[in-house]
Amino acid sequence: QVQLVESGGGLVQAGDSLRLSCAASGDTFGNLALAWFRQAPGKEREFVAGITWLAGTETADSVKGRFTISRDHAKKMVNLQMDSLKAEDTAVYYCAARVDYTNDISPTPSRYPFWGQGTQVTVSA
Repeated sequence: QVQLVESGGGLVQAGDSLRLSCAASGDTFGNLALAWFRQAPGKEREFVAGITWLAGTETADSVKGRFTISRDHAKKMVNLQMDSLKAEDTAVYYCAARVDYTNDISPTPSRYPFWGQGTQVTVSA
């Protein structure tokens, strides 16, 4: 079992930066593939960025060049650095995890059995 707790959300202005963190506990952190998803009101949950146990990364086209995902094995955390925020980045951001021994990053929410409670990010125009 894996427990995930997000932190770092808030209200910022367009162009600002924000750093989200997700603390993992329970299962062996090194075996986890981790990802960030987001969900805006009235929209489906969408993939933002993912990182494998080998630290391979992938980001969605909508945030490429602005968002960076990283993981800290010692602290058992995954972070999402968000720069040049836009109003359309406003959403609830979720941390997700799955046990995975490949170097594959899945953008499909249903492939992740473990989820955090979410943290609100609001970007004012």
